[in-house]
Amino acid sequence: MQTLTHPTPEQLRLEAVLDALASPVRLRIVGRLAQGAELTCGTVLPDVPPSSASHHWRVLRESGVLFARREGRVIVHSLRRDDLDGRFPGLLDAVLSALPARAADES
Repeated sequence: MQTLTHPTPEQLRLEAVLDALASPVRLRIVGRLAQGAELTCGTVLPDVPPSSASHHWRVLRESGVLFARREGRVIVHSLRRDDLDGRFPGLLDAVLSALPARAADES
């Protein structure tokens, strides 16, 4: 089983976070996670092929935007809001406020 690696808060890089947030699919994921839920892969991206979904989740995890943990055979994701706000104050709020209202509510 593959180990899920995450950058420490000090290792978060602005360019990696911005790159991760540059995709509409990944913005949809972040919008849903920002509502406070922990989500699994299929919960947010039922319309995306598994290989593409896996890529999007990996980019978000490796950039430090989200935290992933295994619960049995399922990977549960949550937003690293405190880490992002601590390192880049206001960035996440600015991105989320720019999202169309429907993007955060889509499942």
